[in-house]
Amino acid sequence: MSFGKGWFSINFDETTRMSKYYYLLFPLLFLSCNGGEEKIYPKVTNITESVYSSVTIQPDSLYQAYGVVNGIVEKNLVEEGQLVKKGDPLVQIVNNNPKLTAENARVALELARENYNGSAAILGNIEKEIESARLKYLNDSINYSRQKKLWDQNIGSKSTFENRQLAFELSKSSLEVLENKYRQTRNELRTKLEQAENNYKATQITNTDFTVESKINGKVYALHKEPGELVTSQQPVASVGRADKFVIKMLVDEVDIVKIQQDQQVLLTLDAYPGKVFTARVSKIYPEKDQRNQTFLVEALFEKEPKVLYPGLSGEANIVIEKKENALVIPKDFLVGAGHVKTEDGLTEVKTGLESIDSVEIRSGITSKTAIYKPEEE
Repeated sequence: MSFGKGWFSINFDETTRMSKYYYLLFPLLFLSCNGGEEKIYPKVTNITESVYSSVTIQPDSLYQAYGVVNGIVEKNLVEEGQLVKKGDPLVQIVNNNPKLTAENARVALELARENYNGSAAILGNIEKEIESARLKYLNDSINYSRQKKLWDQNIGSKSTFENRQLAFELSKSSLEVLENKYRQTRNELRTKLEQAENNYKATQITNTDFTVESKINGKVYALHKEPGELVTSQQPVASVGRADKFVIKMLVDEVDIVKIQQDQQVLLTLDAYPGKVFTARVSKIYPEKDQRNQTFLVEALFEKEPKVLYPGLSGEANIVIEKKENALVIPKDFLVGAGHVKTEDGLTEVKTGLESIDSVEIRSGITSKTAIYKPEEE
């Protein structure tokens, strides 16, 4: 692992939990030999394989706050940098259209309630018609019953009996029609009343959404609109995130993402803190690749945060993949191809292991006493 250019490794003192870092310069023994070729001997030292990443610092749970209506920003109710609690109002938006909609919904609700329950209700008129039809039905029923008894005694004419019977059946049918009409009308009016109540409740909820509220306990990091500016439901009006916890966001190349695992150690430097190395742990790996830059987003959390952090601070990081002590190491530029080095006996095949930015472990093929030569640049 290295932060910068040069041929060196970082030796980690585990007993101090990464609190100190010793940079051991690789001792290069430059010897003159046939033709003045650059020659060194492999060195037994510590090596760390890591994955490089750019770094951006962001507050944890950072989100963009949106209004649910289009309108004009009437007032920003907070200031940038202010601490807020969940539910605190952030921005007041003015929009007259939903207010008119709410008023229309209220009028429609009152009309639906009056039609269903009021003194001039439609159901009341039908009930009167039913009462009149019921009286006629009772009267026709009595007349028919009397005439039937007479007819059974062969008293009276057949036409009179049939007229009484027809009047009775017609009044009975009329009563049944009105009763069905009453039930149907009652169901329709109840449905319209319920719809009107729901519409009115919906407009009331929309009206409360004119004020954009904080969803978390945190800090206001940005206000995106000034009073008087137009805003739509697709435009953020504020950025809010936690005030006491920051996340390290790293972009890892798709070639290296398969090496990254949860809880791996991260060593990072920040431009705002030159010369300081901070430690962190991988906390989240996002599975979706960014097609624009062919990278994956990886998050890490500080083991100990710096005292002062701001959103957008940038830097560099190395995610530690594996560490090995007392490894036989050579500079990468002494490799010929992927698995050979140049020795006094010519090209010698070697088996490589861990790789840092500029170093590679040699697991077999040469020893620390084998002189190797830097290949000529093509």
